[in-house]
Amino acid sequence: MNLHPARAIAGHQLADHSVDRRMILLSCMAPVVGTGGAFGAWLLLKSIAIATNAFWFGRLSAQETEISDSTVGLAIVMIPVIGSLIIGVMARFGSEKIRGHGIPEAIETILFGDSRLSPKVAVLKPVSAAISIGSGGPFGAEGPIIMTGGAIGSLFAQCFRLSAAERKTLLVAGAAAGMTAIFGTPMAAILLAVEILLFEWKPRSFVPVVVSVLVAAAWRPELIGDGPMFPATWPLPGSGWTVAAAAGIGVVVGLQAALLSSLLYRIEDLFHRLPVHWMWWPAIGAVVVGVGGLIDSRVLGAGYSNIQSLVDGTMVVRAAIILLVVKAAVWLVALGSGTSGGVLAPLLILGGATGYIAGFWLPGPAGFWAMIGMAGIMSGAMRAPITGAFFAAELTGRFDALPAVIAASGLAYAVSVLCMRRSILTEKIARRGRHILQEYTVDPLDSQQARELMTPEPATLPADMTVEAALRFFTEKAVHRSYPVVDADGRLVGLASRSDALRWKIGAFDEEVTLAETLSDASQTVAYPETPCGAIADLIVETGVARVPIVDPETHKVVGILSRQDLLKARRAQRTSETRRTRFGR
Repeated sequence: MNLHPARAIAGHQLADHSVDRRMILLSCMAPVVGTGGAFGAWLLLKSIAIATNAFWFGRLSAQETEISDSTVGLAIVMIPVIGSLIIGVMARFGSEKIRGHGIPEAIETILFGDSRLSPKVAVLKPVSAAISIGSGGPFGAEGPIIMTGGAIGSLFAQCFRLSAAERKTLLVAGAAAGMTAIFGTPMAAILLAVEILLFEWKPRSFVPVVVSVLVAAAWRPELIGDGPMFPATWPLPGSGWTVAAAAGIGVVVGLQAALLSSLLYRIEDLFHRLPVHWMWWPAIGAVVVGVGGLIDSRVLGAGYSNIQSLVDGTMVVRAAIILLVVKAAVWLVALGSGTSGGVLAPLLILGGATGYIAGFWLPGPAGFWAMIGMAGIMSGAMRAPITGAFFAAELTGRFDALPAVIAASGLAYAVSVLCMRRSILTEKIARRGRHILQEYTVDPLDSQQARELMTPEPATLPADMTVEAALRFFTEKAVHRSYPVVDADGRLVGLASRSDALRWKIGAFDEEVTLAETLSDASQTVAYPETPCGAIADLIVETGVARVPIVDPETHKVVGILSRQDLLKARRAQRTSETRRTRFGR
């Protein structure tokens, strides 16, 4: 009789984390992905600059410039339309995946597409984003670079024999590297990977992502520049109520995030009702963008200078109010039309403007409250409170403001989850018929061992029982589908089941043959009392058996049996701990 114990069965093999040498392999591949993400970010920024100069100034240049400095007159309405027409054609005849803001598409690829992105997407997404932003689209580069960096990581991973989980790690590593290179926020990029993209926190994925991000951070000074993207030099408010006021701002921008998400998808629904092909929707939405540009040209393009003005505290209140209203309108319509864009930069502007305006009635510099609003709205809209807090701190270089920033992020997150069933990112995926749960919990099966759920001293059949007697037993007395067969000392010989009995009945078996002789050539999968129940569940899935004998690792005597039904006890216990409420130990 050959016994095949479950993997990770011995006590000394149990560990806090599941990790093997593949983590080292992925970590060695991560620098290549990090380098690719950094250069992809540099290329995207240069492409946006080239498109901006071409559309608004009629020149071929990669020099960064502001759309608000152009003097095109009424053509300000037509230029976004022209850019959107190009994007519509690219999406229809190139790849529909370039539509949208990038992060939902990356999540969907990770969860439902085996983390495989095509070379076509890797090329068309940054090109379409450059055209969109360069022609006045009110977006930032973060969504496109997450998709582009992810495509670089995915394509590199597909060159090797890797699992879907390993491809996911390199895809996310590329996305985080691209975000780091553009914004100079390595900590926030790592946290974004954990909170939004990886859907796990394991060494096998966390360590390669960290390596990739650090490599991208090392490239950034050479390619893009050093230091915080929006440096802030103001003094912190001295009031003891600062954290409480920041929490209040968090509540406000949390409600703002919920409102913006609701409006975005209502507008998207309106576009779906139009009697024209979706290829034309971006151009229709671009008309609103152009009109918004006539009202205030600062709403066109990424608008990073607006964020700096808010952080510096140099924007007048009236200008901040106009920016808040017009930017929200053009961004919602443009993104709802399905063009290529992003959500992060517009959210930073809208949340920053809200905090900035409120800051005129709060102690301390208005730029500080703009930073608080930026952190809060990102946390609420994207459901990433830790990322939002550190992103704001890294963008401004003001880690000393973290207590207030965390207060705003936490409250905005709380308001968001109470007001919205899904985030601005996952709602798009849900509308495609996919459900995503963004909660990390430890699998109850992995925290319990076989001894805790098994049925001890199970009913067994003697090894010297004849096939004839076994047939009568399964016909007249059997309660379970299978039974362990043991010898005189209680050691496992095999497992006899109803299907075995049926095979004996219709086959040419000698009814006087014993079960020991019948099962002597069989291979039986077993587990030990220390085996994690999660490993046994995997074993049941792989082998198709309904019950797994639990044997003593030294004597191979049967001490219990674990069935599929027993495994559900762990789920029931977890459910009870979530719903049963007691006090003082009762």
